[in-house]
Amino acid sequence: MSSQNNTPVLKYKEKIAYAGGDFASNLSFHAINVFLMVYLTDVFGLNAAAVGLMLLVGGIWDAVNDPMMGAIADRTNTTSGKYRPYLKWFSIPYGVLFYAVFAGPELSEFGKLVFIWTTYISIKMVYTAINVPYSALMGVISANSDDRFSLSTFRFIGAFGAQLLVVLLTLPLIQLIGAGDEQRGWSLTMAIFGILSVGMFFFCYLNTKERIKPQPEKKVHVKDDIKFLLGNVPFLILAVAGICTLANVAIRNSVTVYYFKYFIGVGEDPVFSINLGLFPLHFDIITVFMTTGSIAFLVGCAFSGKIGKIFGKRNTLIILTLINALAVMSFYIIPPECVKLIFSVNIFASIIAGPTPAIVWAMYTDVADYNEWKFGRRSTGLIFSATMFAQKFGYTIGASVAATMLAFFGYIANQAQTAEALNGILMMYSIIPGVLALINGFILFWFPLTQEQTELMQNDLAISRANSA
Repeated sequence: MSSQNNTPVLKYKEKIAYAGGDFASNLSFHAINVFLMVYLTDVFGLNAAAVGLMLLVGGIWDAVNDPMMGAIADRTNTTSGKYRPYLKWFSIPYGVLFYAVFAGPELSEFGKLVFIWTTYISIKMVYTAINVPYSALMGVISANSDDRFSLSTFRFIGAFGAQLLVVLLTLPLIQLIGAGDEQRGWSLTMAIFGILSVGMFFFCYLNTKERIKPQPEKKVHVKDDIKFLLGNVPFLILAVAGICTLANVAIRNSVTVYYFKYFIGVGEDPVFSINLGLFPLHFDIITVFMTTGSIAFLVGCAFSGKIGKIFGKRNTLIILTLINALAVMSFYIIPPECVKLIFSVNIFASIIAGPTPAIVWAMYTDVADYNEWKFGRRSTGLIFSATMFAQKFGYTIGASVAATMLAFFGYIANQAQTAEALNGILMMYSIIPGVLALINGFILFWFPLTQEQTELMQNDLAISRANSA
């Protein structure tokens, strides 16, 4: 079968292998997003404002690296392809640095700041070096739209499978391994996740294949690629929407533990336990809450393809985003004693949000097609890296704002909080991310690529690739 034929080519093994790459990424990505801030303030002993500054500076530098990495990947040529080799080259440094972020050495306050700034920025740079090519890989595995949608769904099942593992096991493993030494529990738990992520990156590398080869073209300077990118209206709309989306997610993820620990007022007593002989695991209410939300997200993600085909990717994304926004904002009016209602609304919101990541990344493959169709230049790596730039920028703003707002509202670690601090935590968990989600939904009304236009464009490209083969 020709790689340029617009027909499905992917087997389940390759889809699962590709999903393994995002599984590996999210073992660290989600652990850092959900737990790093509370670890740094409540365990490592840093001030929330100092953490906010680090997240802002480190995140902006990380985001700036993405387009550069995309341009480098687009110009990489090896016998293994343009993008796959990066999974092999950077997987081990990635695992080592992920462990280092949570290693928590005994240092002075200044020494702690130097250590965490160094390790945090380093893991972010290595994440860029491995995840930008990984994301671009989805655009060259197959030219078929159904393949891509399926691949995107598998990818996010892998991603949210890792997130489920992180929220399910992190706190119980810390208690089990730490045995009273909280810092030891954090560092060894993250070491386990780091080792697993290295193995999954290699699994992805060994079992995927790049099929779409660039058409013969004259050498194009990076500045020309960027010019084409800035003229790609569908990309610009998705990029702005992505900033809002990831800022929303970052704020909620960052304050989830604070929301339960201080606003709901729950302790660390286990809701239930599983006895594994020498390894009893105890699950508190925070772990159960995040786990049920992750399971609901996975359920929603599994229906991405069916829902997207019924309403089209663009329309489905708008509808789900707006419904999710209203669900998130409703947390502001739910009293802290209504725990069952809090769980129910979170499960509903997670199911609604579940299909959206797979739909968004499938839409970005259409954006890459549009770039090739309109400008004669595919630039898959640059497009996906610029996408990650926008999303990381949004996440950076959200995470740093969350930490800075904690300090602004007078948060003091491991103490009873003032009414102002509690209201600030509640606002960051509900109203602020909900408003960002509403803005995201309305921005998507301007996305111009309908299902019919996408199919017409892909047919034109299939003919062009066949003629140039």
